Amino acid sequence: MSRIRRLILWTPLLAAVLLAGCGSLKPAVDPQVRQTLAPSGQLRVGFYVGSPTSAVKDPKSGEKVGVAFDLGRELARQLDVPFEPVEFHRVAEIMDALKTGAVDFTFTNASEARARIVDFTDPLINLELGYLVPAGSALQSLTEIDQPGRRIGVTKGSSSQGKLTKAYKHAAVVPAPSMKAAADMLSNRQLDAFATNKAILYQLSDGLPGSRILNGNWGLEHLAIAIPKGREAGLPFMRQFAEQVRTNGLLKSIVEKSGLRGTANP
Repeated sequence: MSRIRRLILWTPLLAAVLLAGCGSLKPAVDPQVRQTLAPSGQLRVGFYVGSPTSAVKDPKSGEKVGVAFDLGRELARQLDVPFEPVEFHRVAEIMDALKTGAVDFTFTNASEARARIVDFTDPLINLELGYLVPAGSALQSLTEIDQPGRRIGVTKGSSSQGKLTKAYKHAAVVPAPSMKAAADMLSNRQLDAFATNKAILYQLSDGLPGSRILNGNWGLEHLAIAIPKGREAGLPFMRQFAEQVRTNGLLKSIVEKSGLRGTANP
């Protein structure tokens, strides 16, 4: 076979292989799915700084890393739309923004209350719920928490606030407007303990010398991708995306990069 004839025969095959390779780098997305999931033409990702499940600052690079932040970036890449991170002070504000359609995506605790205002994928991460006590605290166990005079901090509008307000018979639940405020309240002894998932507690503890996370847990959070209600046409794609990042190692890589701790077995 002549060199010219071999070239003629191989050219279409080579082109097909190259096109297939390009498709794997950025998979084709149904325009209707893209419009449903990113109706503004960009993917608006809701996050707050203070938890690796949402976003924290990398101590070396100073850049933001976190599950919500990095999964949102990857989804935007796959949808072939600009990534537009939108920062809030706390998760309750993100839920309000999802409810009104002001943001398109986040990653958070898939509680029953939240499932009434957003749609979730299957959970991707399970976290223990616990307590952080300040330096010098005499508290040693979870059984000492619900006592008269105890002031237990929670993030304002969080699922922890809802649960513990109902569960406590004696301790007072004290809402904090942000993670920074919670750290200040612990440092100033305005709180006897702060309650939330252990990913946040470890993050807070790193900045509060002498503080401790009590052994044990008072429950689990099941974290999943959330999108606004009314976008059901995009749910099959989102569920496929969630399964993809779980099985291809991307989620694991993000968890390690963000320094997330406090995970629990399913």
